[in-house]
Amino acid sequence: MDDSIEKLTKAICAFRDARDWKEFHNPKEMAVAIAAEAGELLQHFVWQTATQSQDRVNDRQSDIASEMADIAILLFEMASNCEIDLATAIRAKLARNEERYPVEKAKGSNKKYNEL
Repeated sequence: MDDSIEKLTKAICAFRDARDWKEFHNPKEMAVAIAAEAGELLQHFVWQTATQSQDRVNDRQSDIASEMADIAILLFEMASNCEIDLATAIRAKLARNEERYPVEKAKGSNKKYNEL
């Protein structure tokens, strides 16, 4: 199975189109849905220590994976709807982060780029 962003996006859009849902998937609605699904993912970890949150991942991996998939599905479709090549955008962002967080300054640090 080809799990490229392009192939997954085509499958997501085919699912949407078979149900004639594109009219409901404008950029604002997609952004709201992504935020809502991110909130559902966060619910697994609210008030958890780092150790408890890792235990939660171990105990509820399937549920957490499902929430992560919901977010990814919406994000991939939104990128397609907005004619954004998500793979290109990700590569560009990674390149930008390489500049902002050089290994020699950022390794082992959680400081933001402008604090390094």
